[in-house]
Amino acid sequence: MFVGGGSAGTAGGIKVTTLGLLTFIVWAELRGESRVNIGHRRLTEAAQRQAVSLTVLSVGLVALFTYVLLVLTPHSLDRVLFEVVSAFGTTGLSVGVASVVSPVAQVLLTLLMFIGRIGPLTLGSALALKERTRRYELPEEDVIVG
Repeated sequence: MFVGGGSAGTAGGIKVTTLGLLTFIVWAELRGESRVNIGHRRLTEAAQRQAVSLTVLSVGLVALFTYVLLVLTPHSLDRVLFEVVSAFGTTGLSVGVASVVSPVAQVLLTLLMFIGRIGPLTLGSALALKERTRRYELPEEDVIVG
């Protein structure tokens, strides 16, 4: 449910194309390639950053709302997580949590439905359109990752 419809669809959540790009990005990283190639084309670094940023922010948002609803409700993690991911993906599925929680939790789920539908689309557009050039470069630093 976290992955919504196609790139031009009206489904919530992240798009199928974003998941596809992430798959190619991870595959290139596992193979030790410095560039991401799909078919006979190279994926731009801007598209890579956009896909990763959108997904990380979406996962963080789902995690945050899951935590808040776990604090506000007596329900278990699996039920709350299902409800939150369903709200973010605007799928309309429920395990009955939304109907028995407090009005504050219902407002939060409604807000998440709105963010899940409008947020990734707007954020993706904003990331794609906003590119700022720096007039200077900072020195590079190697950081141990992992």
